[in-house]
Amino acid sequence: QVQLVESGGGLVQPGGSLRLSCVASGITFSRSAMGWYRQAPGKQRELVATITMDGKTSYADSVKGRFTISRDNAKPTVYLQMNSLKPEDTAVYYCNAKPVWVGGNYWGQGTQVTVSS
Repeated sequence: QVQLVESGGGLVQPGGSLRLSCVASGITFSRSAMGWYRQAPGKQRELVATITMDGKTSYADSVKGRFTISRDNAKPTVYLQMNSLKPEDTAVYYCNAKPVWVGGNYWGQGTQVTVSS
């Protein structure tokens, strides 16, 4: 059974930082592309950042220069470091896993991030 468990969300003031974590089980993590998505109230889920199994990263334009995705295959965990947070970053953040060789598309339960003064 595949499980993706996110943590690290919360309430932060504009300009602050948070680090999200997603611990994976039930997949070969080192052979999976990982990503973070977010969904704000009344909006569609959108891509935030991805990291390939080889460590290549990509970001949505709205978070470039502020967010950093990384992975630790030994743990096996994917992180999202979020700096210079803005109110428009408020959303539920979801972890995503796409095993490269066996296929599949898996989601975590989400963690709430609220940026407000």
